[in-house]
Amino acid sequence: MIDQEEETGMKFGMLFANTGTMGEPAVAADLARTAEGLGFESLWASQHVVVPADYASPCPYTQNGRMPGGDDVSIPDPLVWLGYISAATNTIRLATGTMIAPLLNPVVLAKQLATLDHLSGGRVEAGIGLGWLKEEFDAVGVPFEDRGARADEYISAMRALWTQPVASHHGKYVNFDNCILRPQPAQKTVPIHIGGNSVASARRAGSYGDGFFPMTREADALKSLLTEMRNAAVAQDRDLDDIEVTVSTTLIGKNALAELDILRGLGVSRVLVPAALFWGDPAAAMRRYQADVMVPFNGR
Repeated sequence: MIDQEEETGMKFGMLFANTGTMGEPAVAADLARTAEGLGFESLWASQHVVVPADYASPCPYTQNGRMPGGDDVSIPDPLVWLGYISAATNTIRLATGTMIAPLLNPVVLAKQLATLDHLSGGRVEAGIGLGWLKEEFDAVGVPFEDRGARADEYISAMRALWTQPVASHHGKYVNFDNCILRPQPAQKTVPIHIGGNSVASARRAGSYGDGFFPMTREADALKSLLTEMRNAAVAQDRDLDDIEVTVSTTLIGKNALAELDILRGLGVSRVLVPAALFWGDPAAAMRRYQADVMVPFNGR
């Protein structure tokens, strides 16, 4: 297995790892074992609870404003899917990328993430976003407009449950006294990566995120967001080394190597490759990516 951190400081992961055919039981287990064996550091499972037909909300991450992969693409629940593949693997990180935190009950979510981290031996990364599909919020019965403030408080409440022997939290959206959550995470907490392209997301990551996952790899936009993140971190007297930056890429071959050099220069420490690049014959495609991108880049 490639020791990516030791050789280059860059980690390779797979984004949308639970989507499409990757969500099928046999494919998922084989995918996870193959990725781990080839030196992929992490698998990132995405989330949509439901996709209401004929939604009007524009997706901010595609040119046509529609869901990546189509409105009816299979997206298994990320925590259930990650729990399934955790039993088939030993070292690969198990990440959500991203989970729509404001849609979920934070006390229940804290329990689920802590349980997965405990059972997997401390391998969980929680990528959290605010969501863009208002119709999905309507279907779940959660207000869409205050999702930013809701997510901020949810993160605070979850961290209290993970780190305090007997936890209490009092806020606008979450209130509990003297609650015991067991098991607590094997890592003592669960790293939280803030996802999003907005200035608010960058500042949120800099203020209290363990990581930042800007949904762009365009150099100027990325530089601007990372500047916002770092300024927010400095304002909070945080160590910038405590905030891990993750970016996705769809490039392969020599073009990928050139882009990786740029991303590393900007302070990116992890790159995620969309699972769609590996559909068809995932094992063969992952081996090609390892040979064409991971090995050459690690060897520099």
